[in-house]
Amino acid sequence: MVGLHGGDHEHEPGQLASGPSVARGLPPALKVHPKAQSGRVRRVSLVTSTLALAIASPNAGTESINGDNYMNNKSHLKVGLFGIGLDTYWPQFKGLKENLLGYQSQVRQQLKSFGAEVVDAGLVDNPATSRSVGDRFRSDNVEVVFLFITTYSLSSTVLPVVQRAGVPVVVLNLQPVPQLDYEKFNALPDRGLMTGVWLEHCQACCAPEIACVFNRAGIEFRQVTGHLQDDDAWQEIRDWVDAAAVRSAMRDGRVGVLGHYYCGMLDVYSDMTQQAVVFGNHFELLEMCELHALWEAVTDAEINAMLEEFQESFEVSPECDSAQLERAARTSVALDRLVEKHQLGAMAYYYEGQPGNPYENIATSVIAGNTLLTAGNVPVAGECEIKNVQAMKIMDLLGAGGSFSEFYLADFLDDVVYFGHDGPAHFAIAEGAVNLVPLSVYHGKPGQGLSIQMTVKNGPVTLLSVVQRGDGTLRLLTAEGESVPGPVLQIGNTNSRYRFTLGAKDFMNRWTQSGPSHHCAIGVGHVANKIEKFGSLLGVPVNRIC
Repeated sequence: MVGLHGGDHEHEPGQLASGPSVARGLPPALKVHPKAQSGRVRRVSLVTSTLALAIASPNAGTESINGDNYMNNKSHLKVGLFGIGLDTYWPQFKGLKENLLGYQSQVRQQLKSFGAEVVDAGLVDNPATSRSVGDRFRSDNVEVVFLFITTYSLSSTVLPVVQRAGVPVVVLNLQPVPQLDYEKFNALPDRGLMTGVWLEHCQACCAPEIACVFNRAGIEFRQVTGHLQDDDAWQEIRDWVDAAAVRSAMRDGRVGVLGHYYCGMLDVYSDMTQQAVVFGNHFELLEMCELHALWEAVTDAEINAMLEEFQESFEVSPECDSAQLERAARTSVALDRLVEKHQLGAMAYYYEGQPGNPYENIATSVIAGNTLLTAGNVPVAGECEIKNVQAMKIMDLLGAGGSFSEFYLADFLDDVVYFGHDGPAHFAIAEGAVNLVPLSVYHGKPGQGLSIQMTVKNGPVTLLSVVQRGDGTLRLLTAEGESVPGPVLQIGNTNSRYRFTLGAKDFMNRWTQSGPSHHCAIGVGHVANKIEKFGSLLGVPVNRIC
């Protein structure tokens, strides 16, 4: 067939075009403070700027401190791909099928470049073969199916594939080029040849037919429209791949719950059954006596090694006395062993204990160790905020970090909102050093010990909260903003200044009126598009307020 692509996109049909850039909209590189480069932070994948810790490469970003796989999830993501056509066309229009397969090969290569293993079923061009393709996708355990509209196809060919696959489907309504060269097209000497070229570019023709049938069949579908050189379309497709990777990793995750809720925080209380239903993860209920036994078994050599790691990873304040550092180091080693033993991918914790009780001694020395775990892609949430550790894990899988946060105060003159928290921080999203400092009192909690002073990297950020509604159902609440420079509170907590397009007042009103608990996860980069797609794949509503 004759090349009829308009503008600067001219190439022969079936020839693979170079892949478009898809870098726009991704989080910036997650770089850690130089102080941390030789410590644990260096040994885990915290410099990933694409998400997909579950799919970027085998085991990327999922190693434990000891080299084990804490995430306990698949090392890659499988997606299905099939093109569609009508077998009647092939003998009528020479070269049409070959050119369409060439375009499908380009789609396959792009999906692979996004980190997915692609199960490519080729062109499905008649109802008889469609059932076997759907069965293949199911047996290969694909997470999502991409339906590439290569040309017109009967909807009776498409429906059985998606029904039998039984997974979410994304329809790719992608033309080969943004514009046909109409002058060359209309100058072709034969209308049959013209029809063949048109069929090569008529992806939109059967999009309504497919949509109608899916709607009548009760099949929820997503659609991306554009062309094969369209950066925006490829970015959207990449977002779907990334969302599918997070869905897969969350479903295979193990979340530890240590201790109990902070008594009286009714918003924090969680329905673990409902979360297991939605996210698919396992909850491992942990015992303080087990952590205490691990704590007692820590050797002096292990404490000394952890103290060295503190010096490598943190900016340790000279105010920290040796006894507090050794206590925190022992607890950090015990926490590592607990996480390794139960193969945890995340953990929520809170415990008080009676004054002088060994469990209180542990509970008041966990912040440094939990910060290192969070840096190692095992996010830890305090106050036993289970919903929020799920949000932190989602953000971490998106390569955005995900630090434990709550409203701190508002600066109405600068029109910014402060978020922060005592407890674990996330190295990967720090602006400068992560400081380990002593606190003479943990506000609202027993004891004293070490804490983290950290500010989130200046630039674009995304907030995420897992919200449980009055009817028990879950939804996601998200917002995009910016971490901005300015004075922060030097109180031994993480805290940062954030600006939102809504303004401080409207943001606080809209966020709180959406019904979240008082905690949220904050990550770097604008990833709300991916969160919306993740929610779509889960079948969970997403409320994006800005």
